[in-house]
Amino acid sequence: MARELEDGSRGALAFDGDGTLWSGDVGEDFFFGVLDSGELTDVAAEAIARVARDAGVEAGGVPADTARRIYDAYLNGRFDEERVCELMTWINAGWTHAATTDFVLALINAAFASRVHPEVAAVIAAARAHGHELFVVSASPRPIVEAAAAVVGIPAARVIAATAVLEGDRYAAAVHRPIPYGAGKSEALRRARGDLPLLAAFGDNAFDAEMLASAERPIAVRPKARLLDRAASLPGLRVLTE
Repeated sequence: MARELEDGSRGALAFDGDGTLWSGDVGEDFFFGVLDSGELTDVAAEAIARVARDAGVEAGGVPADTARRIYDAYLNGRFDEERVCELMTWINAGWTHAATTDFVLALINAAFASRVHPEVAAVIAAARAHGHELFVVSASPRPIVEAAAAVVGIPAARVIAATAVLEGDRYAAAVHRPIPYGAGKSEALRRARGDLPLLAAFGDNAFDAEMLASAERPIAVRPKARLLDRAASLPGLRVLTE
């Protein structure tokens, strides 16, 4: 892969985050970190109760318990995956931007570098050496994706992620829609890269398929079965080996 980037004109490479650039899910790190902090605000608590009621999920106990039950409903196929990404994005509703930044930097500390997939880091280094533009496209919350992307040298200006609404300096219990999930990933990336050709896209799961299909070179990184099941619809799909 690195050798292929030496040829041709300048272009873009796009990477999913969780499971592709790094192990684990930074959206879950953020979500459960906020719940465990004991600092859910009344704004978040009211929104959690509303989501639970609309989804038929039992409310009760402290709001964090209800949020965990909603997440369990998602794991059991009773709550939509895109909507759970939205919940995870605004779970810090009522927090200031500054407090959120401090929180995610505590989560994405020096130890996070060990979670970066070395085979992808090598591609990033080669792409940067040849002047290509690098993008991260993730349905996880923007603050923590930006912090994680910085570890691999991708700036916030090149991060496409689920973004909570800011009202003044505080986050609301709402997101800017559509979030970059499924087909929304390729559409958001198209707008961000402009006329740059998409030389390669990297993903690990089925909801990356549309983004992969839009690239000259679709690359699977440590792929989940759900992505491999869609291989027939992704001509030229390759697996990046460790």
